[in-house]
Amino acid sequence: MRAMQIHIAALLALFAITASVFLVPQLRIAQPAISKTDTLTAPPPVVSVAEVATAEFRETAVVSGSLIPRDEILVTPEIEGFRVLDLKVDVSDHVKKGDVLAILVSDSLDAQIAQNDASLARAEAAISRARSQIVEASARLVEAAASFERAKPLQKSGYLSKSIFDQRKAAATSTQAQLEEARDGLKLAEAEKEQVEAQRRELQWRLSNTKVTAPEDGIISRRDARIGAVASASAKPMFHIIARGEVELDAEVIETELARISVGQKARVHIPGVGEVIGTVRLISPEVNQHTRLGRVRIFLGDGPQLKIGRFARGVIDTAHGWGLAVPAAAVGSDSRGAFVQVVRDGRVERRDIEIGLVADGRVQVRKGLELGDVVVARAGTFLREGDAVRADYPNAKISKPD
Repeated sequence: MRAMQIHIAALLALFAITASVFLVPQLRIAQPAISKTDTLTAPPPVVSVAEVATAEFRETAVVSGSLIPRDEILVTPEIEGFRVLDLKVDVSDHVKKGDVLAILVSDSLDAQIAQNDASLARAEAAISRARSQIVEASARLVEAAASFERAKPLQKSGYLSKSIFDQRKAAATSTQAQLEEARDGLKLAEAEKEQVEAQRRELQWRLSNTKVTAPEDGIISRRDARIGAVASASAKPMFHIIARGEVELDAEVIETELARISVGQKARVHIPGVGEVIGTVRLISPEVNQHTRLGRVRIFLGDGPQLKIGRFARGVIDTAHGWGLAVPAAAVGSDSRGAFVQVVRDGRVERRDIEIGLVADGRVQVRKGLELGDVVVARAGTFLREGDAVRADYPNAKISKPD
């Protein structure tokens, strides 16, 4: 046991001597002295920049919707209870104002007009008879009045009895009443004739409306009339007409863009399968849907065979246009002081407050705060502060300049 302990102690002593010879020099080599060059600062960071240049700005608002008639005319019959005898037009036909669209059966009206002719003849005969009675009554009145006037001096002188005088006076009064009656009879006969004539005008109007006509030039977009059906104003319209063939886009637009749209602005409307059509904003709805937050605008497109009612279309309205200094939209930041950009000048970052104008195609128009040729950080961020040193990198040296 003693011998074993002596052996272990000898091995430990040998290990200590070996470690002092080989390990200590290596530790000293692994820790060289610090060089003076290691105390210098790191190089400035590289940032992407863009040079301020002039550019064209065209602000737009995107809308979408369906094609509808600018003015749609619903044609219904003026008279009811008559069967449709014939139809003269079909869908897609172009019609002029006054063209006959449909014909209704008019046999009953023809019979009523014949009866009215007889009533009119009777009224004219009554007028003639009343006029004759007036002439006759006037003659009797003249005679009776003259006889009564002759009786007055005779009665005063005593040559004429009072009874005869009273008879002549009564005769004059009676013939006067007969004349008034005859005149009233003429007025009644004339009134009856006017009534018959009014009935005739109504019958003629009803007869003329057995021909359903177009109230305006246009295109037949729908025909619901059927031969043999009874025409009724309370039923569905017989025809739908696109007035003058004019079509417009009934479009929806986000409420935030609605304020930038005004009547008269131009719009480029793309219709699938047709292409682009130039239109004009005609009407802006004063109401925004409280559920969808969308407003509505009407864009007038004109007429053309390619403009089919009900087709879907998208439009781009040019809300503003101009030229000015431009920077990338990503270069503009905003805080409590307003909009700003970070300008790189003499290798250092400088904050520049700006006034922005139009925004389009990823660019911002700068109205105040920058000059042509200024260099701005292409992407504004909080990692750069006023006065920081940077190295400018020009991946896209300038904003596109106008031709």
